[in-house]
This record gives sequence, C-alpha cells and structure tokens, in this order.
Amino acid sequence: MDVDNTPMSRAARRAAARQARDAFPPMGIYAIRDSESGHLLLGASRNVDASLNRARFELLMGKYADRVLQAAWNRGGVDGLRFDVLERLKERETVDFDYEGELKALEQFYRELHGLAT
Repeated sequence: MDVDNTPMSRAARRAAARQARDAFPPMGIYAIRDSESGHLLLGASRNVDASLNRARFELLMGKYADRVLQAAWNRGGVDGLRFDVLERLKERETVDFDYEGELKALEQFYRELHGLAT
C-alpha cells in the first residue's frame, strides 16, 4: 500500500478541500434532449453538473420523472440522449446579487427561444 501520510500531503488535501468548498458553484441552464424525437427538457440549477449527474442516475435506475426521456433512455441508453449545459452564470462582484432571479430569467429566455410553454 503506497499511501502518503506526510504533513505536507494532508495540508495539500485540506487546502484543496477548502478551495472546492469556497469555489463559486456552477449555476446555470441545462438541457436534456431525446436525439430521436427532439423532446427537450430545460432546467435551471444552482449546480448544473450535479443536476445532470442526478438525471443520468435516475434514468439509469429507471426512475426519471420525464417519461419521454426515460423511454428514450430505455431504448438507446446514454447514446439516445444529449446532456448540455446551455449557459453558466458568472460570479458577480456584488455580494447581494440575485442569482436566483438571474437563473429564472435565463430559464424563461431559453424556454421562449425553444418555443416551450412557461
């Protein structure tokens, strides 16, 4: 077993964990699309990467709420669907910036852009 338990490596691990904890979360708009039918699900999330990972897991387990996307997954697996991050929010200098409002506005914009009902 080759485990490095030197004080430097523990300090480096702690620093990396602190940096990850303090990093700006990947907020944004995502899309999941059935390549065959064109069915599109749009969403806004305070962590788009985690939302897409959760969707993949739920699809894999056969428990995804969107029946059209679940059927597409059941037919073709991951190859039948596209998972895209359409836009990520940038961190603002203003401490009290309304990220939630920005996410809602962007989601509405993308819904209108793709002709989806609100």
